[in-house]
Amino acid sequence: MILPSVAELLGGVGRHPAVEQILDELRRGGREARLAGLTETAKALIVAHCAAVLRRPVLLLVESNQQAEALTEPLRFFYRALSGQPASQVAILPALDTLPWQSLSPHPEILETRAVTLWRLASNQTVLVVAPMAAAQMRLREAEFYRALGRSVARDEEVPLEELVAHLASVGYERHETVEMPGQFTVRGGIVDVFSPEAPRPVRLELFGDTVESLREFDPGTQRSVGPLERFTLPPLTEFPRRSELLERAFARAAGHAGEVLQDESVRLAGVFPGWEFQAALLEPPEATLFDLCERPVVILDEPEALEQAANKFHERLAEAYDQACSAGESKGIPLGETAAPEAYYLTPGQWRCALEAHQRLLLERLAVRGEGPDHAEPRVLQTQPTPRYHGNVPAFMAEARGRIAAGEQVMVSAGTTGELERLADLCHEYELPYRLGELEETATTVRLAEDSTAGSVPAMVLAKAPLAEGVVFPESRLVLYGTGDLFGTLPAAARPKQRPKTASFFSDFSELKPDDYVVHVDHGIGQFEGLRQVETDGAQGEFMLLRYADDARLYVPLERLDLVQSFRSLEGAEPQLDKLGGTAWVARKARVRKSLADLAEQLLRLYAERKTTGGFAFSTDTPWQKEFEDAFEFEETPDQSTAHARRV
Repeated sequence: MILPSVAELLGGVGRHPAVEQILDELRRGGREARLAGLTETAKALIVAHCAAVLRRPVLLLVESNQQAEALTEPLRFFYRALSGQPASQVAILPALDTLPWQSLSPHPEILETRAVTLWRLASNQTVLVVAPMAAAQMRLREAEFYRALGRSVARDEEVPLEELVAHLASVGYERHETVEMPGQFTVRGGIVDVFSPEAPRPVRLELFGDTVESLREFDPGTQRSVGPLERFTLPPLTEFPRRSELLERAFARAAGHAGEVLQDESVRLAGVFPGWEFQAALLEPPEATLFDLCERPVVILDEPEALEQAANKFHERLAEAYDQACSAGESKGIPLGETAAPEAYYLTPGQWRCALEAHQRLLLERLAVRGEGPDHAEPRVLQTQPTPRYHGNVPAFMAEARGRIAAGEQVMVSAGTTGELERLADLCHEYELPYRLGELEETATTVRLAEDSTAGSVPAMVLAKAPLAEGVVFPESRLVLYGTGDLFGTLPAAARPKQRPKTASFFSDFSELKPDDYVVHVDHGIGQFEGLRQVETDGAQGEFMLLRYADDARLYVPLERLDLVQSFRSLEGAEPQLDKLGGTAWVARKARVRKSLADLAEQLLRLYAERKTTGGFAFSTDTPWQKEFEDAFEFEETPDQSTAHARRV
């Protein structure tokens, strides 16, 4: 929970005359306002302030996906602090990582992020959306279409089982025998288990006829219920619903363009093929824009000149890819007119300008450059400066902070992790500089730090766990925000990746495993991968890997058990001999390896016995530096690492 003192501290910037003037212009219906003099961190604070004060949808346009990702977390922190609303109201709409003519599907994580953002925006659940130019110029469906992608289910509600299952499959959920990971669902009679990527645990629906009799969260590890629910929401995982009739038409249309691809069953997963999303878009042409998904949006442009250059480069890239697709099509005998032009998927430059000019705009700039022509608004100026970098010089930093506080300025220092927050608090104690926490978490560390706060009612440094890589000084507002990199050169803690099904990477990229590649099955040995097949078992369609063994024997492995199969690797590409299904050669090889492992284990036991009887060295207890180092670990811990860490603690 971010404390009100932080909101008051940050809100002082919103009371600057230049900020108040641009907000007043927008409230009075002005078409365009400009604010200059801003660093990147200052821009994030101003955008969040606009979203919190105007209480209207705000669309922030930036150059690229990388810039959008860098701004999203600071925006979430500032918006949460200024409005008191959840960070989920700030969303990112990434651009697709593929072009329509590449015969490739976008990455599943990008599709999921886009689908959730479009659904939230169309459903009035998102206030602020960050979008790169390539995403903002894409043609989209109407708001009603995206609202229908998500679904809420409540207890005692009428929910036909077939309709629910069809909806889950169409919006990207995968059917499995048991639900273990986000994005999966299973059906057993009148019981449906489903794991939303937005939820901490999966949910079990029990139906009596078509009525939801029970809703309960459950533990995916033990499959046991945790607690009851009254309602839960299922967000979409793709913005392109997989409806059977649409897929059939997409297959038919694509047959002449990628026939050799469509013949390979290994890429026809669940009736789809690489790039089918773009074929489907041609069958149901999108006519709306990003601006049409919300009511009266305020469009904020980060460095308008840079955005225009980015848009021009993107259209040049589209034109080049389209020309290459036309040339490739002609070599296959495909008439020129059958290759869809860029304007079928994206707005033309003229259409983009018209769509943009129809909405109120706020232009944010680093330098106050006078616009050309009578249509350009004069810029208001908010002076900001980047904070100095101290490169670990703690005495100089503390002296600078003490001087600023004594001069009546407000100082906030950002910590990337809880360990770094603890380290800063210890430094304040060491240098006798009063501090107070800007955020309270329900952890023993933050509670202790709050209790140890030395500020009282005197002016003090505010310590907050904030994802601000760069700091900023607002001289006229007498406010200084230090970033996580200013003192020690650290970056904000990276967001932990979402859990993905074991098959997620397999579904997204088939180039790593091709037909005739060698694989190893833990029970049956070395075989050859022949592709993927759909097999109906107990009335449910399942995806299976087809493996070929010696004597032309075949083995079907369900994708839920991909943990049993791995790629075969050998030195210098030597081709192995296929094992025989039901034979003894693989069993004998495993027995020899097991004997070798037993011998190695015996040697290790003797080694560790000697170590146990030898005098050891007692290390000191963990310090805040150790805690900070552990918090900065950006990867998801393995089960063994978690167990070892728990034992050490």
